[in-house]
Amino acid sequence: MERTIGNPISWLAKHLGQTGAHMSNSVDHLGSDRATETPKVQQLDMSDLSAALRAGWQDFSACRSDAMALVFIYPLIGLAMVVLSLSMDLLPLIFPLVMGFALIGPVAAVAFYEMSARREAGFKPRWMDAFSVLRSPAFLSIVMLGLYLAALFILWLMFAAAIYNRTLGPEPPNSLMAFARDALMTGPGWAMILIGSTVGALFAFAALAVSLVSFPLLLDRHTGLPVAVATSLRVVRRNPMVTLAWGVIVGALLLIGALPMFAGMIVVIPLLGHATWHLYRRAVA
Repeated sequence: MERTIGNPISWLAKHLGQTGAHMSNSVDHLGSDRATETPKVQQLDMSDLSAALRAGWQDFSACRSDAMALVFIYPLIGLAMVVLSLSMDLLPLIFPLVMGFALIGPVAAVAFYEMSARREAGFKPRWMDAFSVLRSPAFLSIVMLGLYLAALFILWLMFAAAIYNRTLGPEPPNSLMAFARDALMTGPGWAMILIGSTVGALFAFAALAVSLVSFPLLLDRHTGLPVAVATSLRVVRRNPMVTLAWGVIVGALLLIGALPMFAGMIVVIPLLGHATWHLYRRAVA
């Protein structure tokens, strides 16, 4: 039988049509705590982080064109957020918006977990693999966990706005240069930075604690959402220093990726996504 090459839109439409057939399984899966065995949490050390990053880079290099195509939209989203901030007098929220990637990043990285899993299994990863999550029994669980992170992101922005209003605000700055000067050269500006960094770190840790291995575990073993979140919390509780170090690495890479007009996100997001998959492999037996 002759086969033709379809375009991505028709391919996606076809598989979105098939997604409904899996929705009942996904609903059953959402609250399930059944698993063939309870996930065993492993002890980690700092060498596991470097090993995960190396393996993530190898995955990125092996499917670079696919990964770069998948995340090409993220720099555009970042630029749109900056433009929105400038046009709506939300200039003080530019940095909180950038660091908000740390809260919602695990959702964006689901596609890369799938690609790393397929490469680990010996298959050649393709961009279409990113959409296989739509047919996964864990799809609804992933959506629910993603909504939690989105809510955390919105709550963080509300706190960031309140912190600005109590320090440098409530009037919006006149320009980017004026805002930078006030933030770096005045007492209220330093108070905003210190308080904002502390509160932001708490939000980031809350997101990291529930999502460190949850998304990969949901995709890999199809455990229920309660089991996945509980396992992630157990990993954090057993490896607090390694978890904090990973959070610092994620935050630093996201900041570096955002500096050149968000172009670095093309590399940073897939790298962190692939590396998180390998960290999950080391953290959960």
